[in-house]
Amino acid sequence: MKMTRIWEILDKFKHLCKRHGWKTSESEDWVETNKGYHNFLWTKNVHPSSFKRLISNRKCIVQEGLSYHIVEPTCTAWLFSETPPEDLVRSVAENPSFSSKIALYDLSQLLERKKTCVRLNNTGSPVFQEFENFLQTEFKVKLEPLVLSFDTKISADNCAIPELA
Repeated sequence: MKMTRIWEILDKFKHLCKRHGWKTSESEDWVETNKGYHNFLWTKNVHPSSFKRLISNRKCIVQEGLSYHIVEPTCTAWLFSETPPEDLVRSVAENPSFSSKIALYDLSQLLERKKTCVRLNNTGSPVFQEFENFLQTEFKVKLEPLVLSFDTKISADNCAIPELA
């Protein structure tokens, strides 16, 4: 049921994109602008190793008539119906080459009828900016930054004790 809701949100958003003159697909979740393809991937969850493989080998399938071709998207937005694991978020947040091309949206609270969406978006994508505006306008969603917790474990190995005279 949650995935159907994400499909409905994206479908409405793609109709809005057409009003901006951007090209969309009925069967795939991408938006083409003069700056390239902006891809949307939606999932419940993904194993961190699979996620890293997918974001390293970025591909987007585009149908033209009866044929298909593969393009490298300018940016990809991952729409999660469950909160993504922190190590997955950290892998994007701490790698500038990933964070400039990958946006993460935790839609779990929105899907539970709460008015919040947590996001990590440093892509500069006009499509993703419009997606965020769409969520705020259409669904009255409050966008919150995705915050990483810091590991505060201290061990004897990483701690220095000054010598007393």
